[in-house]
Amino acid sequence: MTTEQISVPASWPGTRPEWTVFITLQQLGKVPGRDFSYQGRDSVDGVAFRFVSPGDLGINVAGMMQDYSTGTDNSGLHQITKQQALGSGMRLVFIDDVDLVQDPTYYVEEALEYRDHSHMGG
Repeated sequence: MTTEQISVPASWPGTRPEWTVFITLQQLGKVPGRDFSYQGRDSVDGVAFRFVSPGDLGINVAGMMQDYSTGTDNSGLHQITKQQALGSGMRLVFIDDVDLVQDPTYYVEEALEYRDHSHMGG
């Protein structure tokens, strides 16, 4: 299922790509509130998805479409967030929004294995 095929509820507090990650995690057997939490814009440290097991994993969405929709270039902020997360013992993996359009399952599975294919690097 591609991002365009996924219907985003009006109550969702995040972006379409974040919704894609949220739904894909569930399709992979992860349960919100038990296996992971979504904090999105409410996150104090900028980490959108946090995991219980493994507890040192975080996932964020980054990319051109998301930045284009907000009219900002957040790559510098993403680098700072990644370094701060690393300093606190968390490995923050980014997934590019354009990759979520192509194959969300693959890129979320890769992120769950700490593999970062994003423009933010590994």
